[in-house]
Amino acid sequence: MRTAVGQAVKAEALHTLHHGPTILVLPNAWDVASARILEDAGVVAIATSSAGIAFSLGYPDGQKISREEMLTVVARIAAKVKLPVSADVEAGYGNRPEDAAQTARAVIEAGAVGLNLEDSTGDPQHPLVDVALQLEKIAAVRETAHGMGVPLVLNARTDVFLLGVGKPEGRFDETLRRLSAFRDAGADCLFVPGIRDLELVARFVRELRHPVNILAGPGSPSVPQLQSVGVARVSLGSSPARAALGLARRIANEILTAGTYQHLEGAPSHADVNKMMQS
Repeated sequence: MRTAVGQAVKAEALHTLHHGPTILVLPNAWDVASARILEDAGVVAIATSSAGIAFSLGYPDGQKISREEMLTVVARIAAKVKLPVSADVEAGYGNRPEDAAQTARAVIEAGAVGLNLEDSTGDPQHPLVDVALQLEKIAAVRETAHGMGVPLVLNARTDVFLLGVGKPEGRFDETLRRLSAFRDAGADCLFVPGIRDLELVARFVRELRHPVNILAGPGSPSVPQLQSVGVARVSLGSSPARAALGLARRIANEILTAGTYQHLEGAPSHADVNKMMQS
């Protein structure tokens, strides 16, 4: 039976992983099977992909899925892995601090011990949440977690670079302003997707003096390179889920054209997956 004490221990373990001698590597999961595959591969924590979960349930990315549906999947994952789970909950499923608090409560009730909170609005005319409101949302998450006795690991994200907000020459300073404020409001890690230049990454690490999360993929610096400049956490977002979809497309194309099955090679056996789901 899940207890607040047990979750608190996992939350502390996840927090410690952000301050360890090696970078925390999180190839994101989107369902129980992918989470179990990652666990068996040797990852030390599970992070979910909000886009991956949304896609798997037939929704586009961008808070089109409900809080309840998202966290139902998170709960299933948390119940089937032994590792700490961090839930990507987009912008908290609402525009008010109270919505962020409700989401934090739901994250804990789902069995997760960390969450991502982004500052995107989905509005092209006003793409980022005002900093003052985002700080209120962070404070609401912190207060809720404290009241429930589970020190959630809060990974606060800004999408200045990812969305290309403002003039290119001003994006570093705006990102630094936002992330510094998030840090001072109690965020445990600072997430800046959309950058691939290693020197730029290193500048953020030096300036923030706080755990930094980088979103990686093809064209990004390698994990050893990111570790060499002090990055604390690297994640892959929806890329693993989309890579799996790409494989499904290649399987379909191969059987419909050549009539062969080479792209099925390397799959875990039916017995192995069945055993994985039973444990």
